[in-house]
Amino acid sequence: MARILVIEDNPTNLELMTYLLKAFGHEVSTACDGEEGLNAARRANIDLIVCDVQLPKIDGFGVAARLKGHPTFRSIPLIAVTALAMVGDRDKLLSAGFNGYISKPIDPEKFVGQVEAFIPAHTPGVATQAVSREPATQPHVSAASPVEARATILAVDDSPANLQLICSTLEPFGYKVIAVSTIASAMAMAQEFSPDLIISDLHMHGEIGFDFIKKIKRDVRLKNIPFVFLSATVWKRQDQVDGLALGAVKFILRPIDPELLIREVEECLGKN
Repeated sequence: MARILVIEDNPTNLELMTYLLKAFGHEVSTACDGEEGLNAARRANIDLIVCDVQLPKIDGFGVAARLKGHPTFRSIPLIAVTALAMVGDRDKLLSAGFNGYISKPIDPEKFVGQVEAFIPAHTPGVATQAVSREPATQPHVSAASPVEARATILAVDDSPANLQLICSTLEPFGYKVIAVSTIASAMAMAQEFSPDLIISDLHMHGEIGFDFIKKIKRDVRLKNIPFVFLSATVWKRQDQVDGLALGAVKFILRPIDPELLIREVEECLGKN
């Protein structure tokens, strides 16, 4: 776990970055402008700083100049998150004192890994976390036994990061999560474990969640299991309409706050 300060004035971007970093176990503090960010850095013991470039009061370049000019903060990795795309912007950022940069809009599947690449190796827990996020060749099943678990949830998504987010959100609340990356694996796990709830992405590599829910609803043993779509790839409302028409009880859009995801899951289970 690392202590990360995120300085970002866009509320949506700030919420997304905070959610992703916390979901992977990091301790996150936030600031909405450069001045507040500098004050936050002074107050807290920070391992790494993620900073927008276009900030009110003091912009990212000003934040970098002040931090890198102070012996206490000079060694703390400073990562720019920016939509700048002009020739020479990269060199300008690095020469200003940033250790690296991440382009906007951020990719939720890659963002945490991009940030963690700059976390100092001596930070407690970092090496352990990196190992825990290696994609597994076998389905992930949480440690909770069927007796102890509040409910068994089958999650299917071809993104390891998305599956990890679901597991790290639900498992601490007593849910047993079976996480798989293909529809074939999901069908096999559904038939073996008879989960209490299914959560599926919509668009996966070479597959679509609509095909999965059709298979579930055709299986007499599985058709009554509540089915939820959780996706960030809905470009038109028709996808939501079609998903619900096929029998999904909910169509949830990412990013979603962990507490809201838990409430949505509990509501779906309560309807079963």
